[in-house]
Amino acid sequence: MQILFVADPLESFKTYKDSTFTMMREAQRRGHRLLACEPRDLRWVAGGRVTAHAREITLTDAVQVEGQSGEESWFRTVVVHAAFELREADAVVMRKDPPFDSEYFYATHLLGQAEREGASVFNKPAALRDHPEKLAILEFPQYTPPTLVTRREADIRAFHVEHRDIILKPLDGMGGMGIFRVGADGLNLGAICETLNRGGAQTVMVQRYLPAIAQGDKRVLVIGGEAVPYALARIPQGGEVRGNLAAGGKGVALPLTDGERAIAQALGPVLAARGLLLVGLDVIGDRLTEINVTSPTCFREIMDQTGFDVAAMFTDALERAVEAGGAA
Repeated sequence: MQILFVADPLESFKTYKDSTFTMMREAQRRGHRLLACEPRDLRWVAGGRVTAHAREITLTDAVQVEGQSGEESWFRTVVVHAAFELREADAVVMRKDPPFDSEYFYATHLLGQAEREGASVFNKPAALRDHPEKLAILEFPQYTPPTLVTRREADIRAFHVEHRDIILKPLDGMGGMGIFRVGADGLNLGAICETLNRGGAQTVMVQRYLPAIAQGDKRVLVIGGEAVPYALARIPQGGEVRGNLAAGGKGVALPLTDGERAIAQALGPVLAARGLLLVGLDVIGDRLTEINVTSPTCFREIMDQTGFDVAAMFTDALERAVEAGGAA
């Protein structure tokens, strides 16, 4: 197969922990050809097709080590395609990291046009738009903690009175950015509302604090509707309330609990049927807190700690989807 990865700049990859790199490595091991571009490289001209300024690459044996610099490049450019038609790829894998901003939104529309021209895109562009990572849980309230989505500060204060210990977060945050905890004393609730809500200009998500965060904010990967048998528990360190790895959390791979498996089994087939080949469910205790669809990670940590080959499971699912006729 010929696989085009739409991702962040290759030069920015930290291959010792990058999930997209592990996908590429497994694809190359199987003999697939690799191409890469950034969303800014996508282009459409009336009367023509969606194209990309794309590089065909091959991976080298260079090894990056965390905390070290000066390593050789992990890839080599074989040829540059000035106008590669996306429909010519067997699979287009959208792996641009969040935030889901206007430019990401526009890229999904270009990818959607490429689909209409015959490209197979994973995850499906329309599904990316329809499942904002914070708000996608609204469809599955039976699995979530008490949750409020509002622009009204009065609603937030009433929620705090009811639940006493709460988490507030912006809808466009990533990696734990902008997350606040307010305890029973309500200390700084007003200032936090001002910061996140901005006088009613921005919508805020509020959830009851889950003490099970001490055992980790679990990332449960679901590939082709099936759960990876291990989750990555991202455990807060020091005085942090956030378990996100980007916020200093410690990642520990653990077998799925019965509760995590039940959530994955319930949601996996539903989301896969919508064209979401790869999903990252965030679970604290037995409660679903987010559904990540843009660029779910944690492949490398699970693989390194357990030996389970997440990249192979993903590539198997990708090959099956292509053989079945794409994401539609």
